[in-house]
Amino acid sequence: MISSGDVNATEERKMQAYRVETIVVQDGTLTIKGLPLRTGEKIEVIILSSADKAEGVNRYPLQGKPVHYLNPFESVAENDWDVLR
Repeated sequence: MISSGDVNATEERKMQAYRVETIVVQDGTLTIKGLPLRTGEKIEVIILSSADKAEGVNRYPLQGKPVHYLNPFESVAENDWDVLR
């Protein structure tokens, strides 16, 4: 539940979320059509940029790369174990 924005308000209202993906066709202007809302209905808008999902961006550059271990059976941090002292 989201409070109505008035600090002294005791009434709470539920907000319904709608997801729409669109493309900005002109700098600074966004048009969304076909929303299931009535005229005069109060809404809150949060915009998330999908810039990180752009083509050519490799989010996992090491995925699928071969892994080579130098001395795979050698002790790791042996000097940090108090029990061995």
